[in-house]
Amino acid sequence: MTNIMNTSSEAPTSAWRRRPLGRALMATALGLALSGCIDQDMSDLERYVKDVLARQAPVIAPLPQVKPYEIYAYQSSDKKDPFQPFFTPDSSPPEQEEQAECPGPDSDRLREELEAFPLDSLRMVGTIEREQKLWGVVLSSEGSVHRVTIDNFMGRNHGRIVDIAEEQIELVEIVPDGQGCYQERSTRIALIEQ
Repeated sequence: MTNIMNTSSEAPTSAWRRRPLGRALMATALGLALSGCIDQDMSDLERYVKDVLARQAPVIAPLPQVKPYEIYAYQSSDKKDPFQPFFTPDSSPPEQEEQAECPGPDSDRLREELEAFPLDSLRMVGTIEREQKLWGVVLSSEGSVHRVTIDNFMGRNHGRIVDIAEEQIELVEIVPDGQGCYQERSTRIALIEQ
């Protein structure tokens, strides 16, 4: 069966591409049609420009007077200079009058396993009595269970166990006092009811 339809493979718009004269005529006709719509009278625009130019400019207030800076001379030579630091890092701390009464941690002692944990992360979970000696059972924050007795250490402040009872473990910690010395502080860990 033969195709009676348009056998040309080109689209209908391709006819306009082949005819440059037709396109030029169409553009000229469109330009003439649009130019007839423009009003050549610009009297209203000229009137508006004259009105704007005839307006008086507003009065601008003058800038305020700048007061000159008054210099103040610091005349108190008998007092401390406020711009000098109170403490210089290269100066030595004040001498301790009584070094003999200043307790301190034993630096030669081997640290025990429970000294790696803060004291508030350790929990007393019970006691064990064996051969007339009471042992405390302590649970660390990692979940491991430890057995402690008097003179064992726990906590980060060199806490030495001084007493173990059924309901608490009593410790003496050695904490810095902020002036180069240490002081002893009593604390306890109470039994946690489960």
